[in-house]
Amino acid sequence: MITSKELRDKWIKFYEDRGHLNIGAVSLIGDGTTGVMFNVAGMQPLMPYLLGKKHPSGKTRLCNVQGCVRTVDIDSVGDATHFTFFEMMGNWSLGDYFKKEKTKWTFELLTQVFGFDKDKICSTVFAGNENVKRDDETAGLLKELGIKEENIFFLPKKDNWWELEGTVGTPCGPDNEWFYPRKDIEKDSSDFLTGDRYVEIGNDVYMQYKKLEGNKYVELENKNVDTGFGLDRLLVFLNGLDDGYKTDLFIDVINYLQKVSNKDYESDDKARKAIRIIADHTRTSVMLIGDRKGILPSNTGAGYILRRLLRRAIRYCKTIEIDATEMLNVAKIFIEKIYDSAYPLLVEKENYILEEINKEITKFNATLISGMKEFEKCITGIERKNEFMAQKDPNYIKETCISGKQAFRLYDTFGFPLELTKELAEERGFAVDEDGFNTAFREHQEISKAQASSAKGGLTERNETTTKYHTATHIMLAGLRKMFGTDTMQKGSNINEERMRFDFNLDHKMTDEELKQLEDFVNKTIEKKIAVVREEMPYKEAVSKGAYGVFHADSEDQIVSIYTIGDVDKQICGGPHVENTGELGHFKITKEESSSSGVRRIKAILE
Repeated sequence: MITSKELRDKWIKFYEDRGHLNIGAVSLIGDGTTGVMFNVAGMQPLMPYLLGKKHPSGKTRLCNVQGCVRTVDIDSVGDATHFTFFEMMGNWSLGDYFKKEKTKWTFELLTQVFGFDKDKICSTVFAGNENVKRDDETAGLLKELGIKEENIFFLPKKDNWWELEGTVGTPCGPDNEWFYPRKDIEKDSSDFLTGDRYVEIGNDVYMQYKKLEGNKYVELENKNVDTGFGLDRLLVFLNGLDDGYKTDLFIDVINYLQKVSNKDYESDDKARKAIRIIADHTRTSVMLIGDRKGILPSNTGAGYILRRLLRRAIRYCKTIEIDATEMLNVAKIFIEKIYDSAYPLLVEKENYILEEINKEITKFNATLISGMKEFEKCITGIERKNEFMAQKDPNYIKETCISGKQAFRLYDTFGFPLELTKELAEERGFAVDEDGFNTAFREHQEISKAQASSAKGGLTERNETTTKYHTATHIMLAGLRKMFGTDTMQKGSNINEERMRFDFNLDHKMTDEELKQLEDFVNKTIEKKIAVVREEMPYKEAVSKGAYGVFHADSEDQIVSIYTIGDVDKQICGGPHVENTGELGHFKITKEESSSSGVRRIKAILE
């Protein structure tokens, strides 16, 4: 049996032997420039370089194994093939080699390294259209390598073409997808294109053209290659399995959950689904909390997705009759045994990860029982109404929908994500009024905004003194990021007329020397009397100009306020701020302490 570690190592060695630089992986958390919360593909972080920017390494041949998170299919997790976290093995040519070398190397990798039978490999290439010629070049190279002509299929643009939709002047081109038959389906009465026997195992994209106005395409002088192979999927194939949860990435967790639940994974369909969900969602939660830009469960943005994953896993612990705290032992297996060498940061942050998962378990367990009672009340109420109305009117059409207000109450009072309510409702044959939920949610937001309008930026009241303190928090955070890295972010703030209190992520107690360094940074910035400049611009533009903050925009086009303090700081913020740092006086730290695990708190005054 080939292990995940062996597969990672084989991939990297193969391409390093062919002159590629292993660039490692970037954070799972999106940086705000791509419009997505998480990295959803191995090529996503490489996009600037595929579009023409020179790679910082100066190299034109790159490779890596990149962790990814996709949450569009959360509801599908529970079957044999869907995961929310997965790894993509990639390699790239930035204006270096092209089709001849790439088809040869992919073929060698599949047949000589991984042992695939060349007579069973199928491949699809671009069929061409009125704008771009058919990719006969790739098809010819595949035949020269020994792939049977009857196993090469020409498919239209929707299947075998890569392009950034809606753009002009950007690279694009045909792709070459590789397929192999599943071992558990020896014969398939349908053909390659419609049957279930063949599954895609990898993809080579050839960025050969530049798109012009009027749907015209011209050949690029410098052509790129982008390759992506799913590690999890390839691991299943190489081990002759039909279940993605039976590879070494999951099997120890599956066996543990069988043991503590006394349920049989093979014969019990309901338990098998629950075990897969607990395993997958716990793994992804470990990865997101333990990431270098680690996030925590919350009610907005990426934190909401994490909360949704954890709470769905907790709910399914009830399905197999185990205490949700068993998720901590599942997390330990992932950290200590499965991903210890591939993701060593998880080991360093183990206690922190487990503490945060346990906090969410504790929070949700406290309301889960009462929330389920409330859910049952909703269902019972609808059923009683249906029964009563049916007796009065034989033509009465039964209600089968939980109202938006009821769903929002489950969310607001009991912490049930809308998706959890929908899933519970579906199990009972009911739907949920999502539009009504969204209306109730917006009404709640408007009330909350009105109540919080005077407390923007952590201010308990807005006046000259608190405005000075708020500006000082910006300078202090800039100093912390300079000292400890740009992963350092605000985790909380509270300001009144007497002092400022500021929480931020840090893995250690600050030393006296570090506190003195921070004080000096803030005071020197004050002494320079730097103008504080406010601008308004779309969120996407703000991020592209280097602005950061805890603010989460509803869309890339949302107009936001940016406050710039010379070359010291540029933050997205709702204000208020002084006009010049010279107005602040002398900054003095009065206390540094722990706020929670991995979060430090500073209290300071302006004299």
